[in-house]
Amino acid sequence: MELKELTKAEEQIMQILWALEKAFVKEVIDELPQPKPAYNTVSTIIRILETKGFVEHEAFGKSHRYFPVVSKEQYKSFATEKLLSGYFGNSVENMFSFFVKKEKIDLKEADEILKLIQNLKKK
Repeated sequence: MELKELTKAEEQIMQILWALEKAFVKEVIDELPQPKPAYNTVSTIIRILETKGFVEHEAFGKSHRYFPVVSKEQYKSFATEKLLSGYFGNSVENMFSFFVKKEKIDLKEADEILKLIQNLKKK
């Protein structure tokens, strides 16, 4: 299955489903910040996520309990690849440089990244 990009609202719902692992619409709403969206709004977004292949459900009478079928790790890989290819010409160096210039990476994080690189070189 080829992953599709999620909208901000869909991603927010997925973050909750990844955290809860299984949830009814009402349980998802309980995790959302104020002001709470309408039940039908959340229900519609979850059904869209089901159409996109991100979630499935199990039926309990008339209500459905939803659960993710795409892991957070799978989507993280997809989103990172998209970011890397779409904005940084598939260059990790360009992306790293961007975050350093924007001061999104401090010295401690840069040290950790260098350690990771050194470990990769050893392999």
